[in-house]
Amino acid sequence: MPSVTPSLIAKSRRLPSPTALSRQMARLLPERHGSQLLVAAIAVGVIVGFAVAVFDAIVLEVVFHRVLELPLWVQAVAPLIGLTLTVAILQVIGNGIGPSTSDEYIYSFHSRRPTAEGRPLVARLMAGVSTIGLGGALGLEGPSIYMGSSIGVWIHGRLDRWLGRDSAKLLLTAGAAAGVSALFQAPATGLVFALESPYRDDVAHRALLPSLIASAASYLTFVLMPFIHPDRLLGFTPEADFGIGDLLGAVAVGVGAGLGGRWFAWTVRRAKSLRSQFSPWVLALTGGVLLGAMALMSDFLFDKPLTLGPGLQIVDWLGTRPPLLMISALFVFRAVATLATVGAGGVGGLFIPLAIQGVLFGRLVGDGLQDLGWAHNASIWPFLGLAAFLAAGYRTPIAAVMFVAESSRGAAVVPALVAAAVSQLVAGDASVASGQRVERVGHLEERLTLPISSALTTDVMTVPPDATVSEFMWVHAIGRRQRIVPVVDGAVYLGQCSVERASAVDRDDWEATPVSEILNEAPSARPSWRLRDAIAAMDRSGADQIAVTDGDGGFVGVVYESEIVKLGEILDQTEH
Repeated sequence: MPSVTPSLIAKSRRLPSPTALSRQMARLLPERHGSQLLVAAIAVGVIVGFAVAVFDAIVLEVVFHRVLELPLWVQAVAPLIGLTLTVAILQVIGNGIGPSTSDEYIYSFHSRRPTAEGRPLVARLMAGVSTIGLGGALGLEGPSIYMGSSIGVWIHGRLDRWLGRDSAKLLLTAGAAAGVSALFQAPATGLVFALESPYRDDVAHRALLPSLIASAASYLTFVLMPFIHPDRLLGFTPEADFGIGDLLGAVAVGVGAGLGGRWFAWTVRRAKSLRSQFSPWVLALTGGVLLGAMALMSDFLFDKPLTLGPGLQIVDWLGTRPPLLMISALFVFRAVATLATVGAGGVGGLFIPLAIQGVLFGRLVGDGLQDLGWAHNASIWPFLGLAAFLAAGYRTPIAAVMFVAESSRGAAVVPALVAAAVSQLVAGDASVASGQRVERVGHLEERLTLPISSALTTDVMTVPPDATVSEFMWVHAIGRRQRIVPVVDGAVYLGQCSVERASAVDRDDWEATPVSEILNEAPSARPSWRLRDAIAAMDRSGADQIAVTDGDGGFVGVVYESEIVKLGEILDQTEH
């Protein structure tokens, strides 16, 4: 019988018991319906994995790759046709919805009650096929995230009584994780990206376990599909070797990618703002013509229209060892093509475009340093650029490094960490994603961020400035039991009349004294304020109410402190 040493016994004592482990797992789940939620997460992963596989095959195999086999002039016209179809689909089938996809996941995550509607989902998926399949320079991950999160919410709606109401957001996040996991065959990346993308400086930790299970189930379902040929984004594994020069180069990549990510985020926001300024048909026409011109120029310079589609063919082109000037030109061409597609209202994601920009930038820096004799391992530079650009553009450094770890099989993790960390410091608060919050807040803090309109009372009895103190006291103070009443001249807010001010007037002078003489010029709020701003203003003035006025001083209504308290009670009841 083998002997058991004391050290082995000591180690065994430090291992968590099954009971302790189960308690730790339980902390990651809701107090109720924990096991049901995990079963639902598996169902979400399987369904999303199959759906993403079908979507991927339709966009790339059925449409995009066939477009690339057509004559060049047809490839140049294809983006115009695709963007025009996208606008028609969103206007007719989607009933005028916008083209956002991954942003919709973030908005739904931060909403109080996430919902999933079939018509917008179908419209955006069809628009994604027409945009990306016909040459729009966006990625498939946007529709995949949107589809996955919608499926998660839909499954929760079918199993609401079985799962409990508080599980909707958990399955929403699990579906988003499953979408990324299947598309990139990177389950850890899908998990981290779904948890990290709703915030700039935080993660949605409560959805960890359901997202982990859904991500794994989605990955297995995707790779087992007979019509899918799993392939990684970069298609090669770098050498697991780096030196001091490579780490210093990673700092340079981080600085450049941080500046580039900040610029890219700013231009993406500007491109998105065009949708509110011009007709969608005009934008589709302009963007389609620009993409067609870029495709012709790309074919002339690179012998391939590398500006079309997500850009996955660029990795093969980089294998031909192009000169630095050509890589720089393609970097600019791809950025212009992506921004043109976004501005034209195309449907797709920015994860892959950012990754491709990072690959080009990393290769550009790496080849330059290698020519100077400073780079030790040339194979890791595309991975460093990918990590730095993703981290800076999406504000998801952990997901970016995890993606590099899974793509490079761990060979480029350390320098990628350096590049991603530096790019975060340089990029600041810039992000291509709309709706991201800085960090998680508690229930009370979240209510304080609500707009002031959520507690605004517009049906308010006011008093004109020429009314007497006697009228104020008998009609408002005694008759309506109002201690403070807004004084409004026509539509213009002048201030407040209070019982305290009126009581200071001699009783014999009430009939002859207008309220304008005892007016309290209290501060007013603006309709754009949050409840936090209103509470702070009331605290400074020592009042329990504040008037709300528009930009011209016109009276809008009043926010009462009691209504804010009542709003909190209502939200508590609706949450449970």
